[in-house]
Amino acid sequence: MLEKLKTFKNHPWFAQFRDVRAIGLVAFLVIALMVSWSGTKVIQRNYDLQRQISELQQENSVQELANNNVKLENQYFNTDQYLELKARQDFGLGLPGETELLVPKEVAMKYVTPFSEPAPVVSSAAQRPAYQRNFEAWIDFFLHRPGEL
Repeated sequence: MLEKLKTFKNHPWFAQFRDVRAIGLVAFLVIALMVSWSGTKVIQRNYDLQRQISELQQENSVQELANNNVKLENQYFNTDQYLELKARQDFGLGLPGETELLVPKEVAMKYVTPFSEPAPVVSSAAQRPAYQRNFEAWIDFFLHRPGEL
């Protein structure tokens, strides 16, 4: 073991590091790496801060749009048109000279087409042969699809 260390100590590669220039070069590389690492941390931090600023600006612009919508809504609520509509809807009032017609519900509903429920879909599974239903069940199983009930 001692012999191995002595031969390693006399190796030309190890002898290179005894030179002052080589030690200065290694020190320069270490300092350059430290500065680069510090720079990348600063760049990453700036990127994160810029992303946060962008998100906050977007939230701010969305909030400004919401505020503008509320202002416009408030302006609409103060118009005569809105007040007239609300008076008609809530209190059954109208403008002077207008006549209100009350139509019974039965008469109004007589002219409305009734809503019909869609016809139930008849499953065609019972019409297929057993081997085809079995094959489709296996395909559904392998493809993780819900099968027919």
